[in-house]
Amino acid sequence: MTKIQKAVSNQDGVSDVKVMFNAGKVKANIDESKVSGEDLGKVITELGYEVKKIKTKEVA
Repeated sequence: MTKIQKAVSNQDGVSDVKVMFNAGKVKANIDESKVSGEDLGKVITELGYEVKKIKTKEVA
């Protein structure tokens, strides 16, 4: 869990990372001009974890 949180947090444009290991989810606030959900999926995959779905939601 800490490994995922640290790796995602270190990406430019990412803040407020929450890893819900039991639920199999990662939530983060991202600046889409700097990083995408797909980019974060690649980071998690490179750590050896499977990414089944990437969902982004724009916050007003």
